[in-house]
Amino acid sequence: MDHYSLCRAHATQFFFLLLMFSLSIVNSTACSNGNCQVLDSCAAATDCGPGLYCGNCPALGKNRPICTRGQATIPTTIIGDLPFNKYSWLVTHNSFSIVDTPALPGVQRLTFYNQEDPVTNQLRNGARGLMLDMYDFNGDIWLCHSFRGQCFNFTAFQPAINTLREVEAFLSQYPTEIVTIIIEDYVQTPKGLTSLFVRAGLDKYFFPVSKMPKKGEDWPTVTEMVQKNYRLLVFSSVASKEAEEGIAYQWRYILENESGDPGVKAGSCPHRKESQPLNSRKASLFLQNYFPTYPVEEDACKEHSTPLAEMVGTCYKAAGNLLPNFLAVNFYMRSDGGGVFDVLDKMNGQTLCGCSTVLACQRSNWSTPTLGLCNSMIIFSPIHTFSLGQQLVKKNQNV
Repeated sequence: MDHYSLCRAHATQFFFLLLMFSLSIVNSTACSNGNCQVLDSCAAATDCGPGLYCGNCPALGKNRPICTRGQATIPTTIIGDLPFNKYSWLVTHNSFSIVDTPALPGVQRLTFYNQEDPVTNQLRNGARGLMLDMYDFNGDIWLCHSFRGQCFNFTAFQPAINTLREVEAFLSQYPTEIVTIIIEDYVQTPKGLTSLFVRAGLDKYFFPVSKMPKKGEDWPTVTEMVQKNYRLLVFSSVASKEAEEGIAYQWRYILENESGDPGVKAGSCPHRKESQPLNSRKASLFLQNYFPTYPVEEDACKEHSTPLAEMVGTCYKAAGNLLPNFLAVNFYMRSDGGGVFDVLDKMNGQTLCGCSTVLACQRSNWSTPTLGLCNSMIIFSPIHTFSLGQQLVKKNQNV
């Protein structure tokens, strides 16, 4: 029995059982020439359908290449016009820290990497949140994966404005999309962030801090945000930047679990010390970090299988039955089939309509989703994904 044929999970416990079960199903149907679906065997990327690539997961002992999801479903294309805080979005941790990014001339970079493809491609594949570490460096503001609050030539990646211009190009090209930027902020230059975002042409998209919910209320609907062009949410880890530069202080608006190894420890979901407790209702956004302290590219497919589904369930309980709005991961495309994308589909399905996946959500009319009105015939296909007519980009299609 196909797990997508199950309709709405009336109990939260059943929802998480379904979530974990769906990640373990294997389909070995023979296919080729772009007809293969997720979990089908493949020999090349061209065998797999839209939104899929051909990969494997040796870390789980799964050496046979299968079609693997590489794009997120954009939930607002299925159910729109709800408050922003009702949706769950993919966030790339250290979005700029990309494998094979050239180092500065004559310098060998000594740092960790967290992603495999450019920020533009991350956005095109459905990421709607970017985590960026910003530092003063070389007379400008740079993206660095560094330590002790200082950027060095061997930890530097590139000037931050380069990445922000990628975001501006994306928002300009796709006028209904909303992006969130979360800054680990080491910038001490007065008005440095404000100047940076103006130079990148992003100030026109800012969601004003004065209009952000401060007592845990709902955010405006995505439709209202798009109509007003409030399509960029920017948060800083420095509280003073809110009054000085109009950059929202992250933990005034976002609940967050601990990052690194504590955030992936089975059965535990402690809140980050700067954050309010996860079950607080004084902030209406929830960021779940799910990545180890030391990233290992080859292990990400294992991390994004059953352990991810289990950790979502653990943090759901820790947050007082609240699913995260942002799910932050390393190497977001790596999995043993559905990975982070399936987990997000199930979170959005549960929150938006009470269905086993957002792909099963239906409407009783064109404006209001009905809890429990599910398409019982749904099976996974890459329809409703954010299709831009560009081939999925991934380093090492067969890994």
